[in-house]
Amino acid sequence: MSSPILLVSSLTKSVTGPGGDLQLLYDINFSVNAGERVAIVGASGAGKSTLLGLLAGLDTPSSGTVHINDVSIFDLDEDQRAHLRGNNISFVFQSFQLLANLNAVENVALPLEIKGDGAAMSKARERLQEVGLGQRLHHYPSQLSGGEQQRVALARAFVTEPKLLFADEPTGSLDRDTGEAVIELLTRLNQEQGSTLLIVTHDDKVAQYCERVITLDAGQIVEPRA
Repeated sequence: MSSPILLVSSLTKSVTGPGGDLQLLYDINFSVNAGERVAIVGASGAGKSTLLGLLAGLDTPSSGTVHINDVSIFDLDEDQRAHLRGNNISFVFQSFQLLANLNAVENVALPLEIKGDGAAMSKARERLQEVGLGQRLHHYPSQLSGGEQQRVALARAFVTEPKLLFADEPTGSLDRDTGEAVIELLTRLNQEQGSTLLIVTHDDKVAQYCERVITLDAGQIVEPRA
């Protein structure tokens, strides 16, 4: 049996404030196999975004380990973690995180251009066609609706063909119908590409698009279920 693409072991996170230590995560343990769609759900303040930051190596834990493709990411220095992210991970955020001074196709092409891919622009155009924005290639984020901006963000996330995609409240800024269309598109692209998808959400309807749900409450896993 192959190793999981993501393995989380005894992960904890605490911070020190004026009132003393505050425990954000307690002894988090789970694994995700290649190609799975997994949702991490919980109310606001449950620790979901803290956990996602640790899984991506954007923050460091108080204790515990995260392995991505059998690599212990906290044994790497900051530059090495950035390199690992660049080669393995893409992100989709609630706030889209598009660059305002770049048009749609330039936003999508950017991660490929950073890698020196000479076909970045043509690949970006193809991805935007796939998400239904072939007529909006040269529109800037301010000229796009929220749903269109999130579709640009999806095209950007998938253009690098990541092994692992982290989505943080990907429908949180959208109305119900637009959000449903975006999550359907996200899961379709994920299935077509065969990547692994981890969605952080407070919305049970979004979680229903995943094969497995992990529930966080006050920094602890309380209801992992298949």
